Amino acid sequence: MHSAARPRPLNLWLYLGIPLAIAAGLLLLELTPLDMDLATLAFDPGAGQFIGRHSYWLETILHDRVKQAVIGLGLLAVLAFITSLVWPRLFAWRRELGCLVLSLALSTSFVTPLKQLTAVQCPWSLSQFGGKETYSKLLEARPATDKPGMCWPGGHAATGFSLFALFFVLRDRRPRMARAALLVATTTGVVLSLGRMLQGAHFFSHNVWTAVFCWLIGLGCYYLVLYRRGVACVPVGQNSVA
Repeated sequence: MHSAARPRPLNLWLYLGIPLAIAAGLLLLELTPLDMDLATLAFDPGAGQFIGRHSYWLETILHDRVKQAVIGLGLLAVLAFITSLVWPRLFAWRRELGCLVLSLALSTSFVTPLKQLTAVQCPWSLSQFGGKETYSKLLEARPATDKPGMCWPGGHAATGFSLFALFFVLRDRRPRMARAALLVATTTGVVLSLGRMLQGAHFFSHNVWTAVFCWLIGLGCYYLVLYRRGVACVPVGQNSVA
């Protein structure tokens, strides 16, 4: 048997305030050359390309294989959610699994529409780094071009940061596992972001924006599906870990 338990307290000043403060900081970053300076560090003028542009490890392992692994996780989550509709052992996790599926789907599907809307160029396409396109910051007008950019926010960073969903899904039932999931999601997102920066695919701010979006999506799904309705369940007699 399972009984409903109150979700653990949610400090919105922390969970919502920090990402919004980071977003404000990113807007201020627009006033600095930090993005371009960091991209320059990853560019090899002698070779005329970014140092990781054709790296097998960065392209095949960190880009292709990791993305496939996260897609696999998403498919497993969908399968588990469908199974929870008919298998008694998963009944109690039905809402958590639904929240996971929703959060993963939104965290990976918001990227392409925003890329098409903003048309921000990738570093490797810019004239400063051997390309033909003109650099413009996020809030600036885009120079005329036949090939609009598709580089903001960072798509591959979303592959890693979408795993924030695991933290929120486990937050009430398995706090220790949730903290481990948060570490895994953050580490994965950072590593994938750095890899794409070394390849010249994204500026630093592109990836940080992605992290903010993925966190807010995970938080929103958790708040609406689990926390707000107070539906986190634990077995009778089992104490949750603070």
